[in-house]
Amino acid sequence: MRARFTFALVLALLGQAALAQSEYLQTFVWRMDDDTFGGLSSMKLNSNGLVFTTLSDRGQGFEGSFVRDENGKISAVSVTNSARLKGVRDKYLNHFRSDVEGITAAPKVGFYASFEGWHRVWYYRKLTAKPVQLSRHSDFRDLQPNSSLEALASDARGTIYTIPERSGKTDRPFPVYRFKAGKWDIPFSVPRRGRFLIAGADIGPDGRLYVLERDFWVLGGFSSRVRRFEIKGDTLENETEVMRSFAGKHDNLEGISVWRDATGLRMTLVSDDNFSRLQRTEIVEYRLPLEP
Repeated sequence: MRARFTFALVLALLGQAALAQSEYLQTFVWRMDDDTFGGLSSMKLNSNGLVFTTLSDRGQGFEGSFVRDENGKISAVSVTNSARLKGVRDKYLNHFRSDVEGITAAPKVGFYASFEGWHRVWYYRKLTAKPVQLSRHSDFRDLQPNSSLEALASDARGTIYTIPERSGKTDRPFPVYRFKAGKWDIPFSVPRRGRFLIAGADIGPDGRLYVLERDFWVLGGFSSRVRRFEIKGDTLENETEVMRSFAGKHDNLEGISVWRDATGLRMTLVSDDNFSRLQRTEIVEYRLPLEP
């Protein structure tokens, strides 16, 4: 009876979100002897979880691949390319314009990146290319300077979704901005549950939206949570919490990429060390619950 009551209480606190916890696999601490390395706020992987692109909040990009052992765990990271992102005038982005927070794959080649500071989403054909500017939703100009387009995801048809870090009020859901057929709209929102703020997003090979969130405890450190949603037209359905870490288990997880191996869906997360000696860059992996 006590267990049943506890479970019911948890569901109430989560706003009736279902629970289906992932299996923790590993934490790999990534170090590089490079002054530009750090502050990684986003990451995208290819379909087999080996090749990556990651962007920092200082506008630096890294491309490379993971070396995995016979059990699929990361044993090393090989960086094959590193470059600062450029602006539309073929010059490197200055500090105000370089705060990248999200990355997602473009349909054929290249990637999209979302930014704070000057809130926008740009397309890059490759890491060293000049960007193509997407139009901006009218809301973007009024977003908070350091809490705007934190999460970025795209589906198989090339539709883009971006979510700000903060919603403006603790009881207000997070708006999801969608770029489709050359226009922005807000088809739905992500319910706000507790103190967690948006950190990243991805649409997995199962077509579902995965939202990474974080909370910070002064005496404990960062806590992370991932919720999964089904996108049904202009609605989000079947909210499920698939991961929650206690404070201090992981560093400041901000990037998420969902992919599939021979055993099912996996989730790779990357932490932003804020270029601080007190933090570290972690690559964290979980095996997601079996698909219903």
